[in-house]
Amino acid sequence: MPVFATAGAKLYIGGALTAKSSDFVVGDFDSETWTELKELESLGSFGDTATEVTFEALGDARSKRLKGTRSAGTMEVVCGIDYSDAGQIAALAAEKTDENYAFKLEFDDAPAGGTPSERYFVAMVGGASEQLDTANNVMKLNLSLWINSNVVRVNAAEAP
Repeated sequence: MPVFATAGAKLYIGGALTAKSSDFVVGDFDSETWTELKELESLGSFGDTATEVTFEALGDARSKRLKGTRSAGTMEVVCGIDYSDAGQIAALAAEKTDENYAFKLEFDDAPAGGTPSERYFVAMVGGASEQLDTANNVMKLNLSLWINSNVVRVNAAEAP
């Protein structure tokens, strides 16, 4: 698969889904009903990063570096405000809870007749702020998605 642009990507929110101590798999998201968040401008970034754990061994006179817990980060999503968009309404409602929610990201990279790449994860909507800026700007909704799971990768596939 060659490289592709972010243009055409879609983000969906599902229902409340409890985080678990083991990794999620794509089947864990099969029963979700997805609602698209429209008017996306930016999706930010996500992906696992290990916390650095250091130890200074006196006898070695060297710091040892180990991997600690992993975090998939915070995905900073920017949308043009649309008061009637069901996805934005769902995200605003999710921010008011202490629940994790299922999310699906779908890329516009499907081969002819095939299926696109997808990413699935569980996150809390940790923030929902409005960005107003100046006269010649679109009013924006900034969402902070605190990812509380692994990110499940599904690659684009050729038609069967």
